[in-house]
This record gives sequence, structure tokens and C-alpha cells, in this order.
Amino acid sequence: MKVTAAHGNNLKYLSLVTLTLQNAILGLSMRYGRTRPGDLFLSSTAVVMAEVVKLITSLCLVYLEEGKHFGRLQAALHQTIVKQPLDTLKICVPSLLYIIQNNLLYVSASHLDAATYQVTYQLKILTTAVFAVLILHRRLLPTQWAALVFLVVGVASVQLAQTSGDAGTAATRQQSMPQGDGPEQNRLLGFSAALGACFLSGLAGIYFEKMLKGADISIWMRNIQLSLLSLPFGLLTCAINDGAQLAAHGFFYGYDAFVVYLVVLQAVGGLIVAVVVKYADNILKGFATSLAIIISCVASIYLFDFSLSLQFTVGAGLVIGSIFLYGYDPSAKGGSKVTTRSSSKSLAEAEERLLAEKV
Repeated sequence: MKVTAAHGNNLKYLSLVTLTLQNAILGLSMRYGRTRPGDLFLSSTAVVMAEVVKLITSLCLVYLEEGKHFGRLQAALHQTIVKQPLDTLKICVPSLLYIIQNNLLYVSASHLDAATYQVTYQLKILTTAVFAVLILHRRLLPTQWAALVFLVVGVASVQLAQTSGDAGTAATRQQSMPQGDGPEQNRLLGFSAALGACFLSGLAGIYFEKMLKGADISIWMRNIQLSLLSLPFGLLTCAINDGAQLAAHGFFYGYDAFVVYLVVLQAVGGLIVAVVVKYADNILKGFATSLAIIISCVASIYLFDFSLSLQFTVGAGLVIGSIFLYGYDPSAKGGSKVTTRSSSKSLAEAEERLLAEKV
């Protein structure tokens, strides 16, 4: 029993470290990848390659699920994808939304510093909650509504801090590092892209959760469906947004070891988080997100000439507080079983399942 308890604690600590690093490193890496000197890779191609890596990884995981038997893997794919065309076509909706979302996240990372990007993207909690209420008719606790208000106020404070006209009190300054071939910094565009990504994240997440209900299909098989259907949308996005550059420079223009690392981090990182997150409760996930925001702020000071102000600190503090408040269960104090928490619990479970599909 002691060994089991110790093993459980080790898994919790592993979850905390994994969630924190995934949340922090991805934002920092995307920002660096879009602002470093040298040839700038096309973000639309990176999104496509991430789906390819995710598809290959998910195929390997299903292969293991099927007892390392290639024939059973083929049968499972045929049964799930070919024999259920309507179910497969329904996946087109979240596939398209996720492709657009991931492209918007690259736009946001190109125009917002890593710390502001990390804080702003927490608005996905708000959009997911709103769509859960509107589409799934869930009821949120009063503490959760209060947390959403704090979240919006915190993000607004961060954005106002960085757009302040007073350079001495602004939360961030224009990046002083060499921009290479990167786009000219446009904070409004970056913030708008982050808002769009949060909106699509919430909509796709709740839609996908609704599909998962009653379906006896593993999350890895769902990832295969998502990636297969995402690839045509991703290639279409490449052609529409970057057709001229693709014709002139090729699909892998600007790729190097760092871009390959970024693609793998996007694809495999989410899958790893989906595995370990089941060992993390709401408090631990709150700690992980909060630590990620702090790490992003500290790292940005040294890597991107980021400058903290009181207003930014207060806004980030409100966001961190809202994360803990949203996951707080007042009924847990008495230790009694209540059903009013089921809505927020299922919302959290949906979020866990969807970590494998999100960036």
C-alpha cells in the first residue's frame, strides 16, 4: 500500500513537471521560432507537419493497443473510419477548427511576447465554459462565474499594460532582439489572433466532447481521424495563405533542427500531456498553469527583453487566481458527495481529453 501511494505521488509530481514544461516551453519556443534571425519558416507548413507527426504517433499507439498486430490495426482502422463514414465526416468540423486555431496561435506568437501570449491564451477557459453552457446546457457554480470575471479583468489588465503609452510603465516593450525575416510586430493583430484561437478552442472542444459521448472509440483512434481529416484542410490553408512563397521557396523553406523540434513539441507534447493529465487534480493543474506563466515571464525578461510592470503583474495575478478559483470545489470541504460539481468535473475531463488535439 505504501509503495502504491508513493507511486501515485511520483506520478503526480511527474504530471506537474510535464504540464508546467509543456505550457511554458511551447509558448517560448513558438515566440523564438517566429522572431529569431534568419529565414522564417511558413507557419502553415509547420501546422501540417505537426498533424503528420501526430498521425504517425497515434498510429503507433493504436498498433500497441491492438497487441502489436498489424492485421488487427488495419481491421480497427477499417471498422472505425471506413465503415462509419458519417461519424468520420462529423470529425471534419473540429479538424477544420483546430487547423485554423493552430495557424492563429502562430500569428499570435509572431506578434505577442511569450508572457502576454501565455496569459491571454487562458481565455480558452472562458470560451470553453460559455460553449458548455450554451451547447451542453451545463450549470456553472457561482465561484466559477466569479473566476471567469477575474479572468477577463486580468487579461484586459495585461493587454492595457502593454499598450500603455507610458514606456516607463508599459508591461512590455517592442522586442529589441533581431527580427530576421519575421513580420513587423502588431500587438492588436496578435491579440485578435489569440482571441480567435480561444474562441475556436472552446467551440471545437465542446463539439468534440459531444461527439465522444456514447462513442466507444479510444482517444488515439480519434486523433487518427482528426489528423487524417486535418491534413487536407492544412494543405488547403498552405495553398491559400502561402501559395506564392511555396512555389518560390518550397514546402520546407526555413526549416532547421529548431523548427523540427518545434513541430515535434507541438504534436507529441499534447499527446504526452493527455496521458499524464489524468493523474493531476484541478489544484495541481492550476499550479502547473501558474508556474508556466511565471516561467514565461522570467524567461522572457532574459530572452526577449521583456519588462514587467505593476499593472501586468496584477493582471497576471488575477489570471492565476481565476485558474485556482475555477477549479475550486466548495463542497469538498465537508467531504460529502454532491452532484452539482458534475458539470465542472465533466468539463475538466473534456479539457483533458482535448489536450491531445490542441496545441
